[in-house]
Amino acid sequence: MIADTYDEFNLADMAPARRASMLGPFAFANSSMPARREAIADAISAPSVWVAVQDGEIIGVLRGGRSDQRGRTVLSSLFVAGQHHGHGAGRALVERFEQEYAAKGVSVFKVSATLFAVPFYESVGYKKTTGVRSTHSFGEPGLIYQPMKKVLSSRVGAAQPRTLSSDRPPP
Repeated sequence: MIADTYDEFNLADMAPARRASMLGPFAFANSSMPARREAIADAISAPSVWVAVQDGEIIGVLRGGRSDQRGRTVLSSLFVAGQHHGHGAGRALVERFEQEYAAKGVSVFKVSATLFAVPFYESVGYKKTTGVRSTHSFGEPGLIYQPMKKVLSSRVGAAQPRTLSSDRPPP
């Protein structure tokens, strides 16, 4: 799901060979080779990983939780399968992530949003902090992003978690 979503919504304007490089280990998402599966697991690794499930299928993944040099908690990535955009899975994942860290005293979050994702992050309260920039994806330069941040009010940490799945509560 991550490979398909990243490729479709963030890399669509690139040549196929470049897209494969930008996908890194996710270019081999369907491989059963242990080394490739391990590389994907390493790429997903983060202090917190949240998954949205619907009808037994993963439809969204959020990873984050590390702190940057300014002490802001970083939302590293969010992917929601295209057919589930606009149905609340991404919003629920972000809210759950923020609630977890707000309970630990975090009040400032940072995300490097791809240009496709900027309207979504604005809809959940993130603000642009500078102009667009360019970074790398798995060592390949040229991924354009918009730095954004969100400062939580004390009320957000007290909110109740939302269900991320149609058939079970969040992890």
